[in-house]
Amino acid sequence: MHAIRPLLRNSLFNLVAAILACAALLAPRAASAEALLLIEANSGKVLQADNATIPWYPASVTKIMTAYVTLKAVKDGKLTLDTLLTVSPTAASQSPSKMGFRPGTQLTVDNALKMMMVKSANDMAVVLAEGVGGSIDGFSVMMNDTAKKLGMTQTSYVNPNGLPADGQITSARDLGILARSFLRDLPEYEYFVHIPAIRFGKRITGNFNKLIGRYPGADGFKTGFICASGYNLVASATRNGRRLIAVVLGANSGTARAVKAAQLLERGFSQDNLSWLRPSLGTVDNLVPVDASPPNLRDEMCGGHRKRPASDDDDALIATSGGTSGSASATGGEAQVTFFTAGLQPPVMKASELMASAPAAAEPVLVYTGPTRTGTALIAAVAADADQQTVAKPRGKKSRVAKKPDAADKPKDAGTKTAAAKPAAAKPDAKPDAKGDTKGDAKTAAKPAGTKHAAAKPAEKPAAHADQAAKPAKPKAATKPPAAKPANNS
Repeated sequence: MHAIRPLLRNSLFNLVAAILACAALLAPRAASAEALLLIEANSGKVLQADNATIPWYPASVTKIMTAYVTLKAVKDGKLTLDTLLTVSPTAASQSPSKMGFRPGTQLTVDNALKMMMVKSANDMAVVLAEGVGGSIDGFSVMMNDTAKKLGMTQTSYVNPNGLPADGQITSARDLGILARSFLRDLPEYEYFVHIPAIRFGKRITGNFNKLIGRYPGADGFKTGFICASGYNLVASATRNGRRLIAVVLGANSGTARAVKAAQLLERGFSQDNLSWLRPSLGTVDNLVPVDASPPNLRDEMCGGHRKRPASDDDDALIATSGGTSGSASATGGEAQVTFFTAGLQPPVMKASELMASAPAAAEPVLVYTGPTRTGTALIAAVAADADQQTVAKPRGKKSRVAKKPDAADKPKDAGTKTAAAKPAAAKPDAKPDAKGDTKGDAKTAAKPAGTKHAAAKPAEKPAAHADQAAKPAKPKAATKPPAAKPANNS
């Protein structure tokens, strides 16, 4: 009997391995369209790996390395979290998502890090790079040296924020190594990777990582998106003292990447009892790199089929009945993974329902410009930043009121706000590869002055969209105002 047990165990092991291999082959997912990885944070043990060593464009998950290099410099005493940095013209010129500060604005390393990690602010990444490395190129050298030391053999950097660049490459494997290194080497600064929200003046920005405040135990890391890479996410969660890291690259929406990561994490937390049945995948460092070019998902992510411009701040929800819309789930088509909410007690929720729910209530972390402040000085700084926002916003608000007839079916980006008088000409202002919060930077869009003055002159009223059929007695008046007062583009 004792001699038979090993034979039965080996046979069962081989059967399970064969089933898993078949499932991987039959999964309704293009091999190059998505990369997934699940590892244990402490040991680096690989629990799942799909295309994990295929090169990939990192997008804003690059900022994990930017934060690592910056905080390592702080830990080594080269600067402090209170060190003042200055926004340069180069930093101010970065594409959205960004804070939008004018050149010459000063802020601390601490505040720049918080803005970068929560809002995914590209300008703050450059502020940190120039403050730590002297320039983007100098900081990129530091990033690449660090990647080499950590064993990230598939990674190269040319900028600190992940905006599109041919030389900006990584893989799910290398991102898993980086996330482990961050937790191991910088435990005292770990809070930077799981801040639920920041408040700058009157504006509150929630973390783009939808697991924070929704998935039980979620405690990191960072999202990313450019058209070429799709929607990326490095996420971590802890349960019963066990921490897992999930990497999702190439998802088709911001919510889809969060659902896939939640499914990966849940599967990892629930598989302890059957771990002996699964073949060992070794550790993340030992995964064998694939020599290939990164897939370019531009057409799939930013083609004309999208109803709204894609961005890292993607609020689109996916169907709750069938997993992720348009693609298989993180578990090879398994769409019915369920989750226990707080305390791991009923009611039970699907991953998609969990990501669509409101995050747990949390006080946003205050961020501000200028030197480190406390007490009444901090209150005054926050109020000053709020006053600056109040001065900058009125024109954008009037533009939205004038644009009201078309607002229901147009994305909230800069392009739609400059065409109140000509709906057919509206175009999104965000560049296809530019990632981030386009709606946040569109508030300074041009004011459609023509629609305001029309109300004061009956003869000009036909210039408004809805009034052309209301005045049959004066059909010729409709031809005058459009030529004289088109929507302003200033």
